[in-house]
Formats: sequence, structure tokens, C-alpha cells
Amino acid sequence: MVLVSHVPGELDALDLVEGYRAGGAADPIVVLGTQSEQEMAVLCYEVGADGYACVNTTTTRNLIWVAARAIQRHQLLCDNQRLNQAERIRLQREHEEAGLLLEQQRALLGDLEALRRGPSCDGAPLTRCETPTSLGLPDALIAHYRELLRTYVIMGSGNLACELKRLAELLVTAGLTARQAMQMHLQVLEELVHGLGARSTRHVMTRADLLVLEVMVHVAEGYRRRYQERVQPAQQRTLPGFE
Repeated sequence: MVLVSHVPGELDALDLVEGYRAGGAADPIVVLGTQSEQEMAVLCYEVGADGYACVNTTTTRNLIWVAARAIQRHQLLCDNQRLNQAERIRLQREHEEAGLLLEQQRALLGDLEALRRGPSCDGAPLTRCETPTSLGLPDALIAHYRELLRTYVIMGSGNLACELKRLAELLVTAGLTARQAMQMHLQVLEELVHGLGARSTRHVMTRADLLVLEVMVHVAEGYRRRYQERVQPAQQRTLPGFE
């Protein structure tokens, strides 16, 4: 707690407080002077002081409360600064975690691509393949999935079950593999995460994981149903008496 006397012509407390704040000091400051509070209070607040008291009219009890309010304001400012810094650190960590998860999922697709290609002719071990950024998929499909992901992040799966089922049927009909569907998901998700800026990514990543899991389940079920139809094709049975 700092008390500064203001004596016009001898000690300008306003300049002193302004220089004190410019130097980075954050201690609570109360200015004491002979001028009225109506004349000096606003000027003191403008340069960074936490209060002003006229020594001719104030009482000890009033001065105690002025000092207490100055200390309380200082504590609130410190708490606010600390919370803002903690929030920035948390958001930064969330973005780093999101980037790491996206890299791991990209690496998983690279491993699957390496396994699909098989070992090289000279017997060299499998190496991780870089996931191509260009999917070769229709722009309309990617745009549709982008809007679906954004809606899923906001609403969840409650009202999108039918839409997800239709999307999975479309992917199965087009012959997309699970790896290609995952590639599309990662590309759209990366665009969405990068567009968040300084906002939180945890909710987006959680909902995105649920979306791709639900899509993969529908796609797997669609291919299983196609396989069953090929293994056990439907047979037309004759009517009784026409055998």
C-alpha cells in the first residue's frame, strides 16, 4: 500500500503515480491532498491511482475504507490477470494437444498405407508413408461433411442419426475405404481447428472423435451388409403348386 501526498507547486502526485505505473509497479496507491475529492478524484484515477482522500475533510475511518477499497481493487486486478494468463496457457495446451492428436491420426493412416502397399521387392522393411493432402474426392462431398461436422460439434448426434446413416450409405456406394473416409475427416477437422484461433479446441476434438467413430460404425455395417448379400444372395422362391 502506497500513500502519496499531492502538494501543488512542490510535489505533483499525478506525475509521480503516472511514472510509477509506467515503470510496471502494480501496488495500490492512494493520493492525499488538500484539494476537494470532486476536483482530484477523477484525475487520480486517470493516471492509475486507486483512490484519493482530502486531508481537510476525511476522517480516519474514511481513510481506512479508501485504503481497503484500493487494496481490494488491486487484488481483483491481480486475480483477473492471473486467471487470464492461466486461460491463455490452457488454450495453448489444448491447441498443442489437438495438433498432436491430428499428427498421430495422420501417422496411423500412413502406417495403414504402408501395410496396404506391402514390403518392397528387395525385402526392405515397411516404412511409414506420408498421407496425401489431396483426397481426389468430390468437392461437394467434402463440403457436405464439413457442414455436418460443424453441426455435430454444436448439436451432437441426437438429430443427425439419419443424416449420418445416409452419409455412410453414400460412402459405401462410392466404394470409399475406411482409410479414405478418415483422410476426409482429418482434412476437414484440421481446417476447423485452425479456424478456431484462440478459442478452445477440446470440445471440438471430442465431438469430432465421436462423429468419425459413428461414421466408421455405419460404414463398417454397410460393407458387412454388402458382403452378406454377396455371400448369401436373395433367392426368389416359387409359389406353392408351381414347383
